[in-house]
Amino acid sequence: MFNIVLVEPEIPQNTGNISRTCAVTGCSLHLVRPLGFSLSDRYLKRAGLDYWDELDVRFYDSFEELERLYPDARFFLFSTHAERNYAEAEYRPGDFLVFGKETAGLGPELLSRRKDDAVRIPMREDLRSLNLSNSVAIAVYEAFRQNGFRGLC
Repeated sequence: MFNIVLVEPEIPQNTGNISRTCAVTGCSLHLVRPLGFSLSDRYLKRAGLDYWDELDVRFYDSFEELERLYPDARFFLFSTHAERNYAEAEYRPGDFLVFGKETAGLGPELLSRRKDDAVRIPMREDLRSLNLSNSVAIAVYEAFRQNGFRGLC
């Protein structure tokens, strides 16, 4: 129903947890290279457990490649640098929820280019950020909530 995009993820456990969230909700997982780990990484597989065969995962060499393949798609870029609250956005089936790498986020160039698509999850000002897999789960379930949890029981 929704598309989760991880741009250059670095920590296998986070990607494993996110893959499990995608599998149980039916979201597609889009991974933008370079990845900071091997897909055979035992931590990645452990976090995803036995859900790998239920996962729709796709790979790209750049975010621009993803944009070219889905020119009419709506993208929501999650960033601590955004001003708009993620819960104020209106999510529709097929939307792409985009998250950056753990150590640097999405980067200023992409955020500048797609400023109107950027949203943030509220948190205290004096702390850096939420864990990536937690952020994805928060975003995915808000998108599903807005759509009546369609497809989930």
